[in-house]
Amino acid sequence: MSKKPTFSPDLQLFLFGRHLLHDEIPFPSPVIDAHQTQGFIAHDQGVTKTKQSYQCQRCGNHDSTLFAHFPCARCQQTCVYCRNCIMMGRVSECTPLYRWTGPPPEQTAIQSTLQWSGQLSPGQQAASEQVIKAIQSNQELLVWAVCGAGKTEVLFHGIEEALTSGKRVCIATPRTDVVLELAPRFQKVFPAIQVTALYGGSPDRDQYSPLVISTTHQLFRFKQTFDVMIVDEVDAFPYTFDPSLQFAVEKARSQSSTLIFLTATPSAKWQMEYRLGKRKAVTIPARYHRHPLPIPSLRWCGNWKKSLKKNIIPTPVKNWLYHRIQIKKQTLLFLPNIEIMEKALPLFQQLHPNTDSVHAEDPSRKEKVEKMRAKQTFVLLTTTILERGVTFPHIDVAVIGAEDRIFTESALVQIAGRAGRSAQFPDGDVVFFHYGKTNEMVKAVFHIDSMNKEARKKGLLL
Repeated sequence: MSKKPTFSPDLQLFLFGRHLLHDEIPFPSPVIDAHQTQGFIAHDQGVTKTKQSYQCQRCGNHDSTLFAHFPCARCQQTCVYCRNCIMMGRVSECTPLYRWTGPPPEQTAIQSTLQWSGQLSPGQQAASEQVIKAIQSNQELLVWAVCGAGKTEVLFHGIEEALTSGKRVCIATPRTDVVLELAPRFQKVFPAIQVTALYGGSPDRDQYSPLVISTTHQLFRFKQTFDVMIVDEVDAFPYTFDPSLQFAVEKARSQSSTLIFLTATPSAKWQMEYRLGKRKAVTIPARYHRHPLPIPSLRWCGNWKKSLKKNIIPTPVKNWLYHRIQIKKQTLLFLPNIEIMEKALPLFQQLHPNTDSVHAEDPSRKEKVEKMRAKQTFVLLTTTILERGVTFPHIDVAVIGAEDRIFTESALVQIAGRAGRSAQFPDGDVVFFHYGKTNEMVKAVFHIDSMNKEARKKGLLL
């Protein structure tokens, strides 16, 4: 009588749904080999040859310029590897990617998971109901919610529906900052389960969880895993510009699954598809506090680059900031790049000593943001790094050089969305200082104004 195959539940729980290099599996090689012999683990060739070039089976890359050759010690031949995802460990023609092919872990429906006593606004409630329907029917849905609409809360009841149905949920976002912000929020409202946060260097990377908050890059390590995939900030860099991250999202979804996109600024193509009825979507055109979005004003400030080179702040900008100082209103000031920002910093410090600057590579970035929140900083100069994902309760916002090509419609809408986010302080002044009006500025103002009009039409504003 043949012996019934047995497997390690710990290995099953770890490897199920993952797509990993051998070195990423924290189990001894003999254990992995034994499970492979018994048919519980299979592997895929890491890089496969196509008619035109090659394709990486981890990140989907098929750009011939992102592959290279090297003398391989494993196969003793010249091997092709993928440069696109090299930061996650080298994948080559002879590198296997392991996945679990044995029985899946028991899916246990979780009862009474949501511990949240908040109240949804009418706009949030309508969107929440659509999210629940999409999850129940495995549909695709776009949630188009204005900045400050409270889209995280819109997900709560839908995720509860998924978890109580035994489904596995992933919320993916392009940025580590957002993962670190969202994970404790979801852990608080779903205390009965372990919420896993995945990002580069994450201590949670070996955990199995029914609810995962992940950067889109970490999805390279999953295959046909999640029954509900929610992509937050779908318009944000680098997701919108990187086909491999979009591939990762599709690869990480189970064959029958829900796909939900969240954004305040969908692409022009998606907006058109929505208006033509070709894309299933729900809009939240009003903020949770039901006050209108601040409409930016466009103000000419002359050749501001020339002025800053002469160590002069353009007069319109200086006058605007003087008024903020007089009324004691904190200010967030956006500039096109780090070089210009650092040149301008000492000039603005002359106007107010509690002025600082921050950018993506700043090692003190988190501390500076917290100082702004604590009102220890009065004026904070920033690049587009703070265009999204941060909330300061009572600020005015300005852009210097809004004509720069980095300030797209999407970026400007997000920047304007930093003002008036608090229910206690729902108003805020937003100014785009420029040396020539651009279509992107005009489109951003039209976008915000259109949302306010839609909110009024639906009776969502106070």
